[in-house]
Amino acid sequence: GINGVLRPGIVHRIDKDTSGILVVAKNDIAHVGLAAQLKAHTMERKYLALVHGVVSEPSGTVDAPIGRDPSNRKRMAVVMQHSKPAVTHYTVLDRFSEVSFLEVRLETGRTHQIRVHMLYVKHPVLGDPVYGSKRNPYGLQGQMLHATHLGFEHPRSGTWMKFDAPLPKVFAALVKKLRTH
Repeated sequence: GINGVLRPGIVHRIDKDTSGILVVAKNDIAHVGLAAQLKAHTMERKYLALVHGVVSEPSGTVDAPIGRDPSNRKRMAVVMQHSKPAVTHYTVLDRFSEVSFLEVRLETGRTHQIRVHMLYVKHPVLGDPVYGSKRNPYGLQGQMLHATHLGFEHPRSGTWMKFDAPLPKVFAALVKKLRTH
């Protein structure tokens, strides 16, 4: 049962090159309950990201619809036609000379949403092979986007549950390096 054969139990997933937490249901009741929370936007999802450029405002919201990029069907983009609403909130945690460290909270959950929205506001995610800058001054092997926190109501007990994942070593080392320079 649980969500078919291709993605059994997967409720909340992350992009291939994104590190961190995802939600997998062990049975159909859990899957239905968790998927409903995701759809109702009651599941807490927070990410940490390093992005190109210095984000000037302390926080912001990107409210821009996302759909297939008409010029490249393998990518998503902010487009007005054949799109779905997408809302991303961000807070600047730290600023460096050419990079900003953000906490990002998803209100909606579109494919590649954070990556597309950060590109849209001219601050692509560092190391992003699809939406990022071709410049790679830090020699990154992947994107600096990490699903750090998930919170949801347990589908059977109703208890609020929170899970946090520490930054991967490479990500944490880059933040430390940026802070000391």
